[in-house]
Amino acid sequence: MPRAFTPFLHAAYTDAPPPRRQFLPREFLPTLLAGAAERLPLLAAPDLPWALAERVHDAAYLARWRRGEVTRQEERALGFAWHPAVVERGLASCGATLSATWDALSTGLGLNLGGGTHHAYADHAEGFSFLNDVAIAARHVLDAGLVKRVLILDLDVHQGNGTASIFRDEARVFTLSLHAEHNYPFKKEVGDLDVALPDATGDADYLAVLDRAVLPAVQAFQPDLLFYLAGADVLAGDQLGRLSLSLEGLRARDGRVYGWAAQTRTPLVSLMAGGYHRDPATLVRARLGTLEAALGAFAAAPDAV
Repeated sequence: MPRAFTPFLHAAYTDAPPPRRQFLPREFLPTLLAGAAERLPLLAAPDLPWALAERVHDAAYLARWRRGEVTRQEERALGFAWHPAVVERGLASCGATLSATWDALSTGLGLNLGGGTHHAYADHAEGFSFLNDVAIAARHVLDAGLVKRVLILDLDVHQGNGTASIFRDEARVFTLSLHAEHNYPFKKEVGDLDVALPDATGDADYLAVLDRAVLPAVQAFQPDLLFYLAGADVLAGDQLGRLSLSLEGLRARDGRVYGWAAQTRTPLVSLMAGGYHRDPATLVRARLGTLEAALGAFAAAPDAV
């Protein structure tokens, strides 16, 4: 790994109204998709089979959400009202992550233009997260015996509380979160390594922590597969973030992660996770910069082509 490097970009977006429209205008998505398609073949991923979701999530919970039998309290915890599109989008996002996982295992790199719904617990939804796509994909490849050790590197500005909870007692999975201390979720779960940053942390301090504490822990665990939540909500100006990275700092962060995976030949699945910048054009540049950092690192790695 990596072997024949032929990257594809999996897109799980549907024609349904995006539930996060309160943060991003309608034109954001077409602009992002057009820019992404200029860089990679853009594939629509298949919906996830419900049976795979049930390996991680409570079956009764899934059945209620499929039927729309949810309470107002549950809708508030999710962040928007139940709609059939919520279920449709959740299955598509998980299908894209699973497809990207197959790409990672076969070529070294898998890319999902969405994904990273890390606030979903086994039995309830939180924070825009109905199904935990990374947990489902990780559980599937572990159960299938395709890998023995999985590391989930969560660099979204918010701690991946649902993921940490799901894998609390799973020794084969290492959950690592670098996040803003004073931000959602306000009750954090205990992961294998949680590094909390103060408000307004900028490029230099963020990258120093990444180099000093985060990447050495990734190296020490020696994963067979790495899931990377490349959240853009660490940028200064993000509506739901409290950190202050620049676009250059974000690109440096991504370059370090992708570079490590490419040089060590560790298969990596990249998810975009959160991003709610006040300027949609800045967010598009951030997302496309993440794609370019991944492609550059893996194309430059030995035996990557």
